[in-house]
Amino acid sequence: MPYTTEEGGRLNNFATEPKMYKAEPPTKTERRNYIIMAILGTVLVGGLLFVAFSVSKVG
Repeated sequence: MPYTTEEGGRLNNFATEPKMYKAEPPTKTERRNYIIMAILGTVLVGGLLFVAFSVSKVG
């Protein structure tokens, strides 16, 4: 454990840092999957809004 001693004799314990790594850009397949998920999410939210407005008494 990495301890440091502060003034007055108090010990301070620091957490160990996690191993760092570089992020890799998405592959073509991952990009395609992200686009498909975005389209499906948009359709889902649009459908929910349509249902909410169609069953409400507003409009």
